[in-house]
Amino acid sequence: MMGRGQILLLGLPLFLVLTDLVNLFSPPPPKPSPPHLHPRAHHPPHRRHLSPEAIEFPSQKPSVLGGIGLGLGLGSVVNINFCSSCSYKGTAVNMMKMIETQFPGINVVLANYPPTLPKRVLAKLVPVAQMGVFAMMMAGDHIFPMLGFAVPPPWYYSLRGNRFGTIASTWLLGNVFQSFLQSSGAFEVYCNDVLVFSKLKEGRFPGEIELKDLIGRQLGSLIVRDDGYGGIQS
Repeated sequence: MMGRGQILLLGLPLFLVLTDLVNLFSPPPPKPSPPHLHPRAHHPPHRRHLSPEAIEFPSQKPSVLGGIGLGLGLGSVVNINFCSSCSYKGTAVNMMKMIETQFPGINVVLANYPPTLPKRVLAKLVPVAQMGVFAMMMAGDHIFPMLGFAVPPPWYYSLRGNRFGTIASTWLLGNVFQSFLQSSGAFEVYCNDVLVFSKLKEGRFPGEIELKDLIGRQLGSLIVRDDGYGGIQS
């Protein structure tokens, strides 16, 4: 008969592994539908009709540099793809706020940068291996004959001699290994689908001033000139 402490030590890893399995293979929750806005009656404001002769505007030529400074980020998109399992979200949010402040009108999108396909497959197999070790520790005497072994191997008795220590070590080491497989270590910044900074290549995070200069250089790479009629062409 197992005591309460042994039951608790055995049940806690099993419960956590089952929770990981459910979260790993369950589909993502549906996105909330946008709220329905009821249209309101729009009453145009009363305008005073002024005679064209009463007001005279001086002829001004639009400033190209001024337009660039005010709307440089308008219509542009910056994608920050980072490793969410590496606790990089705080850095990504700080960079997003800086970019939106420096380039008004720009759209910054944060997304997870997934690991490679082999690492994702191995990460899904770790909970399965953990459950196999747990089942072997609890019912190995019945499992090995079903697999064609008349007598369990010697290493099985060595592990079963410290059954609860083996279960706890398998749970802890499996979670550490799974966390390593799920991490990509990436912090990639794209400006209009052009890579401007890569942590995978540089091996470090970008500085705020550095990232601002890189994005400004990419946005300013569009050659803007005045066509002489107040329009801007590229």
